[in-house]
Amino acid sequence: MIEPAIFYFFAAMLVFAGSMVITVRNPVHAALFLVLAFFASAVLWLLLEAEFLAIALVLVYVGAVMVLFLFVVMMLDINLVPRREGFIKYLPIGGAVALIMVITMTMMVGPGHFGADVVAVPARAAAGYSNTRELGHVLYTDFVYPFEIAAVVLLVAIVAAIALTMRVSRQRRGLRPEQQVAVRREDRVRLVKVPPVRDGSA
Repeated sequence: MIEPAIFYFFAAMLVFAGSMVITVRNPVHAALFLVLAFFASAVLWLLLEAEFLAIALVLVYVGAVMVLFLFVVMMLDINLVPRREGFIKYLPIGGAVALIMVITMTMMVGPGHFGADVVAVPARAAAGYSNTRELGHVLYTDFVYPFEIAAVVLLVAIVAAIALTMRVSRQRRGLRPEQQVAVRREDRVRLVKVPPVRDGSA
């Protein structure tokens, strides 16, 4: 009895936080509501006995990504006045798109396809069941090749992002280590003998 109550409470919290993310005008408040949505999603993962995904959601997104979002938003000092303009003007279009998305998602993942009479309730796992071990076993056996392909794609994306954002300036002089190693003392230091000069009045 307590589990359905927890589910509906955090599901309602998730819907509320998600709606506030796209409706509030302050980007800092939107990021904080997104943190709340992540926490509610983590609790729902816990109810599904997916402990690893829940803790990964909290540690990765709340602990790293959202902190970075808040830092960037607060450092940029975004001017909120131009962003508030036109909200009422585009509200009917946004509401229509949101309604279409809700109807589409209800038709795809509604009770007709994922209801209790269509999908059987999964059995409870034993006390010694490890969600992390089972996930790692499936990931590195059945899906090892897609996992490695995804890792290579992410690596290529990181390298491409660095290459696209790096700008080489003509005024900047780069260092060449091979030239620095091959340099000799005679090339950099020159000893000059200066004859002594005596003052004639002495």
